Amino acid sequence: MPVNQTVPAVVRRIGRVLTDALFVFLLLGCVIAAGWLIARHDVHWDWTHTASHQLTPESRAIVQRLDAPLRLTVFADPASPLARMIGQLLERYSQALADLDIRYRDPRRFPEQAREAEVSLQGQILLEYRGRRETLAEVSERAISAAIARLARPRQAWVAVLEGHGERAIDGDRPDDFGRLGAELRELGLIARPLDLATVNAVPENTRLVILSQPRLPLFPGESEALIAFLDRGGHLLWLLDPGPPVGLEPLSAYLGLTPLPGQVAEPTALERGLETAAVALLDSYPVHPLTADLSATAVLPGALAFATEVAPGWMLATYLNSSATSWNETGALAAPLTQDEVIGERSGPLPVVLALTRTLPNAAPEQRVIVVGDGDFLTNAQLDLAGNRALGLALVRWLSSGEDLPTLPPLLTAAAPLELNDTQRPLLSAGTLVLLPGAFLLLGLGIRWWRWRVAE
Repeated sequence: MPVNQTVPAVVRRIGRVLTDALFVFLLLGCVIAAGWLIARHDVHWDWTHTASHQLTPESRAIVQRLDAPLRLTVFADPASPLARMIGQLLERYSQALADLDIRYRDPRRFPEQAREAEVSLQGQILLEYRGRRETLAEVSERAISAAIARLARPRQAWVAVLEGHGERAIDGDRPDDFGRLGAELRELGLIARPLDLATVNAVPENTRLVILSQPRLPLFPGESEALIAFLDRGGHLLWLLDPGPPVGLEPLSAYLGLTPLPGQVAEPTALERGLETAAVALLDSYPVHPLTADLSATAVLPGALAFATEVAPGWMLATYLNSSATSWNETGALAAPLTQDEVIGERSGPLPVVLALTRTLPNAAPEQRVIVVGDGDFLTNAQLDLAGNRALGLALVRWLSSGEDLPTLPPLLTAAAPLELNDTQRPLLSAGTLVLLPGAFLLLGLGIRWWRWRVAE
């Protein structure tokens, strides 16, 4: 006779009740202990593949450089969904910065504080660090981290952008202006201001970098010399050239020893890559150099000039960026079909379209840097987001501003790619969710019921 049949049924039922009671008691104990631990120990785990619930490495590097308390004041009703959403974002900073002071102020209840902080919208954030403050209109990890980096800088770095002769405006919003580039520079902590050398005699002393784009009108006498004087004292220059005459910048070109090749760079594969014209230079291969360390995406330079690699005595060509191997400098009309004619001086690619020059002056910083680009369109409002143009432009500015210790900001948020299923995947997904999974659960339930029935016997 089996052993379990000798045990009275009452004893078995009492054992089951005691077992269930013990299970409930232990479960409640685990829940209470977990709640007690959670209340006293702030520990977070982010198991998402993209680590979307914690700060990016760029933001962590920025906050780790702080050596004083940081205060964030959120101007929103603390009980509102907007405040809760902002709080979830700021919680990531609390995990990385133990002494972060986060406060919430309803601008309707504290109008004086909101007015003093120049708050005009619900959800704006006031950041305060070492007596410096900044109010943000945009709430995102990139915007907050960029503001923290700006506040942590001991001094402001000035960038002068030459204007007054039809150049592209650093604060303009036309398609051919540099307004979006100016916003990018401000995020990095650089103060970009227009400079008209017709109204001042020289580049201001507090300026370390000048950005020069192609003027539409000739420069006045003495302006090109003022730029040369700026270089003589060790300043850095980003010169964005375009096809056409130098219009008063001939002395500067001779000072650097530049030799533009005739015509424009033509890329016969541009149309196959989805571009509208073949008059572009595609930078899809970068040399090993600190300037290009973070570059991988192809940059598109429309209507670009190419250069010879010889420079003036005293200057050294640190590196240069080439167009593709299939390109050449087209001296004729840029109309299909394009054919290269080496007899008239059209050289086969790769052709240098970006020159990085350096030299050392006795009375200047260890290394003076100049970059000459055979195109200025790639940094305009209309072209900045095209392929790798933004990354290239910021890499140029970073290399020229190496002494300013510019931060690396979190990447821009991009929309997730849509999930597209083909004709084979769609029926498989439908069969899996409507037939296979329910069938598996049904078989599992029947199997558990059968096993319990066998044990009960």
